Amino acid sequence: MSLPEPPPFARKFIKKIDHLGIAVSSLETAVPLYEALLGATVEHLEEVPTEKVKTAFFSVGETHLELLEPTDPDSVIGQFIAKRRGGIHHLCFEVTDLDAALAEYKARGVRLIDQVARPGAQGCRVAFVHPAASGGVLIELSEKPRG
Repeated sequence: MSLPEPPPFARKFIKKIDHLGIAVSSLETAVPLYEALLGATVEHLEEVPTEKVKTAFFSVGETHLELLEPTDPDSVIGQFIAKRRGGIHHLCFEVTDLDAALAEYKARGVRLIDQVARPGAQGCRVAFVHPAASGGVLIELSEKPRG
């Protein structure tokens, strides 16, 4: 059985899997567990006020794990943890041109959470695709800062 070719627009914008986002109750507790599991140390810590989270990034080969701790129980991550007690929250793809990717997805009728990009961790611009458009998986699209 052969798989269908991906749509040309996907190949045009998506560079790679950037990271897997994991919701945790506490970075203080989770970071040592992941350090032991991965045999690695945190590469980057940051608070993202617009998302009401603290993040910790680990390199795993050519991709990353992002641990997300809510700074507000009413934040998206806080609500996710309240419902599911944590775990895999999202899959992130690095894209070359986020605005063009969003325009293409909109034109194709893909359900989006974000119609325009917003600030994300590490200076990236991000937008989310609704899980209903991707078989139940929350997809983040991320564009690295230029320069």
